[in-house]
Amino acid sequence: MIDTIAILISVTSAVLIVYHHIGYPLVLKWYSKTHPQQESVNLPRGYRDNKQDRARPSITVLVAAYNEERWISDKIRNLASLDYPRNRLTIIIACDGCTDKTVEFAQDTIQESICSDTHFEIRAFDENRGKVALINDQMKTISSDITALSDVSALISIDALLVAEQHFKNRSTGVVNGRYQLLETSNEGEASYWNYQSKVKQNEASLGSTLGAHGAFYLFRTHLFESLAKNTINDDFVLPMQIVKKGYNAIYDDKMVAVELEATSQQSDFKRRLRISAGNMQQAIQLVSLFSPKYKGVAFAFISGKGLRLVMPYLMLACFITSIMLMSHPLFLAALIAQVSIYTLAAMSLIFPTLITCKLCKLMTYLVSGHFANLIGGLRYLLGFESGRWTRVNR
Repeated sequence: MIDTIAILISVTSAVLIVYHHIGYPLVLKWYSKTHPQQESVNLPRGYRDNKQDRARPSITVLVAAYNEERWISDKIRNLASLDYPRNRLTIIIACDGCTDKTVEFAQDTIQESICSDTHFEIRAFDENRGKVALINDQMKTISSDITALSDVSALISIDALLVAEQHFKNRSTGVVNGRYQLLETSNEGEASYWNYQSKVKQNEASLGSTLGAHGAFYLFRTHLFESLAKNTINDDFVLPMQIVKKGYNAIYDDKMVAVELEATSQQSDFKRRLRISAGNMQQAIQLVSLFSPKYKGVAFAFISGKGLRLVMPYLMLACFITSIMLMSHPLFLAALIAQVSIYTLAAMSLIFPTLITCKLCKLMTYLVSGHFANLIGGLRYLLGFESGRWTRVNR
C-alpha cells in the first residue's frame, strides 16, 4: 500500500515537473501558431509632427527612483529621445527619499539641450516610503490617457510609445508590455532563462493576456489603476493582473524593447529571485480568483505557469524522496540517479562557474537554483520576513 502511494506521488510529481518546463511551453508554441496575435501596424514618425499626432493618446512615463545616481542621467537622456509628440508626453522622475546624488544628477541632466523640448518633472521626497507607496501616491496626480512605468536602469527603444499606442486603439487592451533584454551578464543561464521567458510571454498573449509584466517597462490605461496594497512585493505582476481581472487584455509586443544596463552577479541575482519568489507566493494568494475557469486562457496560463512554479520545489522534493523510497525498482533507481546527477551538476556549476561552460548545463543550473530560491522565498513570505520595501541588490 505504501509503495502504491509512493509510486502515485512520484509519477504525478514527475509528470507535473516535465509539463511545467517542457509541456506547457510546447502547448503555448502550438496554440500561438494556430491563434496568432494581430500585428501592430506602425508607420515610423521620424520625430516629425503629422496629422495623426492629434489623435494620439496622452502618455505619462513614471520612473520611481531610489539611490540611482549611477543610471539616472542615462535614463533621462533615453526618455528625452523617445519618438512621441512632445505635447502628448510627460515624464515624472519620482525620487523616493534618495540619500545619494540621484536628485542632483536628475536636475542637472534635464537642463541639457537633448531634454529641452521634453516635459520633465523631478519630484524629490524626503522620506523613503517604498516603491509601492510612491506609485500609489504619484498615480493620484496623473490624468493622462496612458501611464508607463519603467525602471531607472532600463533603456527603452525609441519607438516604444508609438508601438504601444497602436495596441491601445483596441478598447479591450488594458496593458501593453514588451521584451526584456539583458545588455550584459556574467551568467549565461540567466540570459538563456530570460530568452525562454520572453518566448513564453509572447505565446501566452495568444491565450488572451500575458501574465503580469516586467517592471523594466510596461504601459496601462490610467483610469484602470487601483491602489496597490502597501505590502505588495511584485507590483509589476499584481498591477497588470488587477486590470486583466476587469476583463481587459494584456498584450505583448517584442518590438518594444527594454534593455537592462545593470549587470547582476550570481549572489545579487539570487537575492533578487528570493524576493520575486516571495512575491509569487503573495500574488497566488491575493489573485487566487484568477485560477477560476471563467478566466479561460488566463486561468490555464496562471495554473500552468505561476501556479506550478510556486509548488515546483515541493514537487521536486516529493519526486526525490519517493525515488529514494522506491529505489529497489530499476525504473525509480534510474530516476534517482538522474535527479542526483542534475542536482550535483547544478551545485558544481554554482561552486565552480568556470569549470562548466555548456549553455544547457548553465540553464539547468539557473532553473534548479531558481526553484531553491522559490522554496526559500515562499517560506519567507509565509513566515512574514518579506515586506513591500524596496532594496538595492547590486550594491
